[in-house]
Amino acid sequence: MSIRFIIDSTADMPDELKSNFTIIPLSVHFGTEEFLDGVTINNREFYQKLVESDVLPTTSQPTPAAYAEAYQEAIQAGDEVIVLTLSSKLSGTYQSACIAALDFQDHVSVIDTQNVTIGETILVLHGLQLAKEGKSRAEIVETLLSLRHRVHLIAMVDTLEYLKKGGRISPSMALAGTLLSIKPVLGIVDGEIAMLGKARGSKQGNNLLVKEIQSAGGVDFSMPVLLGYTGMDDTLLQKYISDSAILWEEHDAPLPYALVGSTIGTHVGPGAIAAAFFSKE
Repeated sequence: MSIRFIIDSTADMPDELKSNFTIIPLSVHFGTEEFLDGVTINNREFYQKLVESDVLPTTSQPTPAAYAEAYQEAIQAGDEVIVLTLSSKLSGTYQSACIAALDFQDHVSVIDTQNVTIGETILVLHGLQLAKEGKSRAEIVETLLSLRHRVHLIAMVDTLEYLKKGGRISPSMALAGTLLSIKPVLGIVDGEIAMLGKARGSKQGNNLLVKEIQSAGGVDFSMPVLLGYTGMDDTLLQKYISDSAILWEEHDAPLPYALVGSTIGTHVGPGAIAAAFFSKE
């Protein structure tokens, strides 16, 4: 009996890893247009529409029925199921997964990662590694729950325009921030998006990212690490990797990175960069 991991489409990762998982898509809405995240719209198409649209898109959670169908398929194939979702404080996806699991409790475990995008992904990837080592569903679930507090997601935003459009900052604050070239640094704290600091210009922003990563306890390179970016290209991310090389010198392979999708991209817009890692114990 093998373990099947079911995740939602906000768990952004390199394309070559996606075949290891069953992915349940969220819905993305541009006005009256509706798309299934990763199915009828990919991340690059999303950013193309984002910059062209006057309407700020919204996302909505999968239904319990979508999860129940995936559970049924996995169990009929003889698999045990572990479900990981984005933070329950950011979406009702976890609730949908739990409602669907009520009829499959002997075979399905649901975990609220208390994170999102690449922060969610690195917990998922560690779970996959534990399964490859032969750990049971119960052992994997117990381990992942014990590790959630060590997962950190830290990001720097390039533009304040989308935070303004989403009502997270006022128009006057956005204008002042733009004039001063303010780069907010955000993180996930207790399952919610939080402002960690503000920097003037990209250089100070990179320095603040480095400081926040160091203050989190440093990076545990024995665990998954993943970087991310929003927008149409990874130019700013590559510059960040170069400028903060001291952070990654213990990592003896090219740093993996992924294009961050609609759930976070809607709020931060293009040009954001992010790092997800497990802090040292």
